[in-house]
Amino acid sequence: MSSTVLESRLGPVRQTYAGTTEFPPMARAYTDVSQVVRESGLLRRTPWFYALIGAAIAVAFGGAITGFILLGDSWFQLLIAAALGILFTQVAFLGHEAAHRQILTSGPANDRLARILANGVVGMSLSWWTTKHTRHHANPNRVGKDPDIDVDTISFLDEDAAKARGLQRLITRRQGWLFFPLLTLEGLNLHFLAFRHVFGREPVKNRPTEILLLLARFAVIWTPIFLFLPLGLAFAFVGVQMAVFGVYMGASFAPNHKGMPVIAKDAKLDFFSKQVRTSRNVSGGWWATWLMGGLNYQVEHHLFPNMPRLHLARAREIVKEQCETLGVPYTETTLWRSYGIVISYLNEVGLAARDPFDCPMVGSYRRV
Repeated sequence: MSSTVLESRLGPVRQTYAGTTEFPPMARAYTDVSQVVRESGLLRRTPWFYALIGAAIAVAFGGAITGFILLGDSWFQLLIAAALGILFTQVAFLGHEAAHRQILTSGPANDRLARILANGVVGMSLSWWTTKHTRHHANPNRVGKDPDIDVDTISFLDEDAAKARGLQRLITRRQGWLFFPLLTLEGLNLHFLAFRHVFGREPVKNRPTEILLLLARFAVIWTPIFLFLPLGLAFAFVGVQMAVFGVYMGASFAPNHKGMPVIAKDAKLDFFSKQVRTSRNVSGGWWATWLMGGLNYQVEHHLFPNMPRLHLARAREIVKEQCETLGVPYTETTLWRSYGIVISYLNEVGLAARDPFDCPMVGSYRRV
């Protein structure tokens, strides 16, 4: 969309002066963009698109099941396991979109669909993920508020890396290089967190349904694996499937924010700047959108979390032009370059686990 169209619809962006009724440009930034997005129809649901995606995934699952039956006792079954890891990730993308209410017109219908996909197919707890992901969207990369940068096996902040001890300290020192190998365990971790959440003491929305779906999911998937395959091959099958699933999930979500500016706890930023400055897009067009389930348009997804995947590319043009007008950095790079940035960033953070002293300059450089 040209700047002429943008100005004709919204009026030119103007500096605000004391005593006027105009809003400052940054305060109006999101309002202006969202108005253009709504008028362009980019928030309309695209059920036919998601029906095609769902049908394609269902056919692929059918092919994997057929292959499993025909191969029998063969180590070529590990190819089927890898394919299932990819398919479960694709279903996770759909679950993510349903949870954001991008697919169906009704909110409750989206929630039900998301629960079936997450708990019943992928093996994750929707209530656990929704709580975590909502906090992330509200404050991406903000210290103390974004759970996605809380220390786990990986440290995303210097102060967390400096506190690492024992085995975690050894991992943290080389965490950039170990990041992708560690993702092979992420599938197992997500399943563990799901069961810990639904059987924990904390309140869980729709707990009985989530438990039933999780138990049914693992019974349906694991029973034929351990029933028809030799024990060693069965364990290898599950291991490969989980490893591919974990790596694919992590490789799809990691480029979005890792290595982008970290916001200090008490920093003040408007919504538009906060979401754009902390998010990174991945170039590549349609193939990247298919590969990453629309997460390649992370900037637009954070600005309009309920926008269907099909419309994100058009929204990118509008958002990018607004960023150029206001001088807000808009980050977009290739998938491989984004991985390089993530590895470099994590290795830099890991330096805090090697040095016996804090480096305030490094920490201040990384925050906005």
